[in-house]
Amino acid sequence: MDAISSWWVNLFGHAHPLINRRIATQLNQLEHVILAGCIHQPIAELSERLVEIAPSGLNWCFYADNGSSAVEAALKMSYHSWRNRGYASKHRFITLGNSYHGETLGALAIGDVSLYKDIYRPLLMEAITVVSPDCYPRTDGASWEEHSRQMFCHMEQALSQYHDQVCAVIVEPLVQCAGNMRMYHPVYLELLRQACDRYHVHLIADEIAVGFGRTGTLFACEQANIAPDLLCLSKGLTAGYLPLSVVMTTDPIYEAFYDDDPYQKAFLHSHSYTGNPLACSAALACLELFETTDVIQRNRALSTCLQQNLETLSAHPNVAEVRQHGMIAAVELVQDKVSRAPFQSEQRLGRHLGQFVLDRGVLLRPLGDVVYFMPPYVIEEHQIATMVEVAAEGIDHVYGR
Repeated sequence: MDAISSWWVNLFGHAHPLINRRIATQLNQLEHVILAGCIHQPIAELSERLVEIAPSGLNWCFYADNGSSAVEAALKMSYHSWRNRGYASKHRFITLGNSYHGETLGALAIGDVSLYKDIYRPLLMEAITVVSPDCYPRTDGASWEEHSRQMFCHMEQALSQYHDQVCAVIVEPLVQCAGNMRMYHPVYLELLRQACDRYHVHLIADEIAVGFGRTGTLFACEQANIAPDLLCLSKGLTAGYLPLSVVMTTDPIYEAFYDDDPYQKAFLHSHSYTGNPLACSAALACLELFETTDVIQRNRALSTCLQQNLETLSAHPNVAEVRQHGMIAAVELVQDKVSRAPFQSEQRLGRHLGQFVLDRGVLLRPLGDVVYFMPPYVIEEHQIATMVEVAAEGIDHVYGR
């Protein structure tokens, strides 16, 4: 049972017949063509569909082939568009503490997970990092909304101080996935959108992991009723079949690159397999499944089922918190429940837990001592019960010794 959707990419299970058929049909028509000066039906259709379903104002699509590449393109696009408009001083980015946006150099630079970043620091540009709105350390009695709202003061201060230098703020909406699945309230995104407008700074939403229904809405930004200036998508875009990513952006950013002489202002950023027709066909099949089956509503029922099954773990002596946004749930394991003292990383208990549950037929991959669940949307309620039961057995066996 693939309880983590193979690194969060798989939406509709393995070898889905509709997706298989769409790829096979495309394979007999066109496998690939350069996207510079050429067009093909799948990418035209996919672009139209994405514009229809994305938050309002995101009218243009720029394709790459993985999440990190999408983030790189978004960073360059933000900087370059400001430069084309005469704001050459804007060359920096604001990011959240504990954030993760990929492992290429630009993406690493605006991330903040030391495990991935530390060894490469001499190679990286310097980002402005503000305290995360992560609700795990909130004070007793404080709600997620209260805590997230209070934590926005750090972002407000950074924007006030640096906005003349800043191209964009980049965030993972609602869930900092690789950062131990830490979560926050949508009000933070609402405040951030207002502040970015006020200080004339782009907002980049990295929904690579949280897009396409993971948090209970098609896009996480919908829960704050906002639209970013640049939206990065990948992973679930093709339901885990083939590498594909896209940066969606607005008319003003697109128009900043439009010029009679393409070499004066053009966004010269390319990938050989940009807009691959096979990957686009998989993405179109994925979107068809969202259209023809009530995926979001079913996910809400499955999310409730997951929540109910996890409730019993809240009382476990080694569980500090059980948290959830839609189809993403996490269990934070600690040495002491009262003080929240963590286990020593050298013990590598999460790795032992992963092996324990794998031996019993469930694929989990804990982030340190955080056990998380991000199952495909085709999972059944009895399978959720089994998944959580096996994980609970593993927690007792590994952490309860």
